Amino acid sequence: MKLRGQAALRIIPLFVLSLAAGQEATPLTGTADVGRAQLESHTIGDNWLSYNGDYSGRRYSSLTQITPANIKKLRAAWVFHSSHAGTLEATPVVVDGVMYLTASNNAYALDAANGRILWHYSRPVSPGLVDDASGHISRGVALWEHRLYMETDNAHLLCLDARSGALLWDIAYATWNRNYGATSAPLVVGRKVLVGTSGGDDGVRGFIAAYDAVTAKLLWRRWTIPGPGEFGSSSWPGKSYLHGGGTAWMPGTYDPELNTLYWGTGNAAPDYDGSVRPGDDLYTASLLALDLDTGRMKWYFQFTPHDVYDYDGVETPVLIDGLYQGKPRKLLVEANRNGFIYTLDRVSGKFLSATRFADRVNWARGIDAHGRPIYTSVQPTDSGTLTCPGDVGATNWYSPAYNEVTKYLYFISLDQCTVNYVKPQVFSPGTEYYATGTREDPSGKGRKYLLAFDRDTNHFAWKYPQEGDTHSWGGVMTTATGLVFFADDTHSFEAVDARTGKPLWHFNTGQTLHASPMTYSVTGRQFVAIASGDNLFAFALP
Repeated sequence: MKLRGQAALRIIPLFVLSLAAGQEATPLTGTADVGRAQLESHTIGDNWLSYNGDYSGRRYSSLTQITPANIKKLRAAWVFHSSHAGTLEATPVVVDGVMYLTASNNAYALDAANGRILWHYSRPVSPGLVDDASGHISRGVALWEHRLYMETDNAHLLCLDARSGALLWDIAYATWNRNYGATSAPLVVGRKVLVGTSGGDDGVRGFIAAYDAVTAKLLWRRWTIPGPGEFGSSSWPGKSYLHGGGTAWMPGTYDPELNTLYWGTGNAAPDYDGSVRPGDDLYTASLLALDLDTGRMKWYFQFTPHDVYDYDGVETPVLIDGLYQGKPRKLLVEANRNGFIYTLDRVSGKFLSATRFADRVNWARGIDAHGRPIYTSVQPTDSGTLTCPGDVGATNWYSPAYNEVTKYLYFISLDQCTVNYVKPQVFSPGTEYYATGTREDPSGKGRKYLLAFDRDTNHFAWKYPQEGDTHSWGGVMTTATGLVFFADDTHSFEAVDARTGKPLWHFNTGQTLHASPMTYSVTGRQFVAIASGDNLFAFALP
């Protein structure tokens, strides 16, 4: 009988690795060795070593070969097609000319110069999964030394040898509720591999867990829903804390100087019925600042207390050092799903400012001096209530980017509403736990924008409207030469001038984009890459 929270570990002997089902291995000639100093570097150069490029979440590259002057010459250099996924949502990572990419429960090592497969690890997708996990989405890998880490659709953490694709170990880290899944990329800091799960809409209890990168030993687990007697437990009567949501389904960011992780949590469950979870529903729709070594919570900030709108708080917390009101400060900036962009002091968690970025916001009149929303009467009802932003939010998990030169934060926003309904529901394993749902705004209005937020003034420098059906889920990346690359809403990968928003280049991929871009260099040639549909496109100058 398993204890709650215990993980099942399967270590694969090295001498049988070459016989693993679905394994195609051609050992790499390089060392594929990524150390702590590289991961903690604040400069993204030739390599793109983690989901966001570095720990700050800025997605700001120092590469300078591609510029506003020559970008019109940018062309597709190679395309990789995955036959093992529906829609790719991963951001690839690159180290020393090798690219690592996930597609569902598959991992690939590619020659980053031409897309040739170097090795391929494969395992079948898992049957019987619930909601998001049933889409078998994987958003990427994490690297440490010669090891590669990935999450599977059924919440296993895998460790592969990055040089050959050989499976080193496999640990099931959420086995006590069948509604758990995983869609994220792990984050490696030091010798710790950090993971979370999906399932926040399905009646699971969210957590962030740290595992030893070599032995797979569980080092700590931080539950995002307080247990009986703990601070915040008054929101969770009876056993409701076991099904309260708050999952950590996207990777966080990290400040090495403060030794602090910054991790967002998802919505409360059930999504639309707040009557069974009174109060603020800690620590859902929140940002948690955690001590790396112990998982101890240093502070938290809740964006949407008592969330009944499905406003997950997992959007990337971007770490910025700079002046705030004329004084140097360690800042954290997050464009949140609820329609406001927040600036916090990341040392203390003190709220500094919030600025509305969505055109239509009716759930709150604003944010007060303490960072709490000033609520309106908008709530889900049995007959339906028009709610703005809608259930997918005014922005979402797709990545923002921050440019050191312009001092602008760039992100995709969605101006759209939905009609939200509520109907009481009892949790049942194997089923979703929304307590009803939503339908589209009958007016049919909706539009996406690329926004440039000037953090010095708390105003928007420019706003670039997009045409399309609002179905894109692509993110943003920026460079030292003053470019902003992003996935637009018409199946195109696009670049604009970072200072003005002037369009400079685009490439129609022919498929909806559900991923965020990155850039890297191989033997002096800069590439920009993004997943689109079930393909990965890499672009370079001739």
